[in-house]
Amino acid sequence: MHEFSVVQSLLDLIEKHALENKAKSVSKVIIKIGKMSGIEPHLLKIAFDTFKEKTICENAKLEMIIQDVIAKCEDCNKDFTVENNKFICPFCNGYNLQILDGEDMYLMSLELDVDK
Repeated sequence: MHEFSVVQSLLDLIEKHALENKAKSVSKVIIKIGKMSGIEPHLLKIAFDTFKEKTICENAKLEMIIQDVIAKCEDCNKDFTVENNKFICPFCNGYNLQILDGEDMYLMSLELDVDK
């Protein structure tokens, strides 16, 4: 289950940003997970809830945005959402596609608690 190592890297990144902003804690973490990222959201949530204990994210809520796969047809130049893993352009039935979104996981935002 590689979600454990993904969460450890995520927590390291969050801690770096929190320290740079002199935060005392993190209250919310928003991530975007692409459907083709290879990450199972429910396993990531379990791993996050397990590994956040005794970190700056101990009381943080994890919000996940699940990103559809967005492709562009290189033949007709139109963008579309890939449905049911059909990597065929719905406009021209072409197979010459470029994936635009949905392959990665991104840290989108953090809500930090800072002293005023």
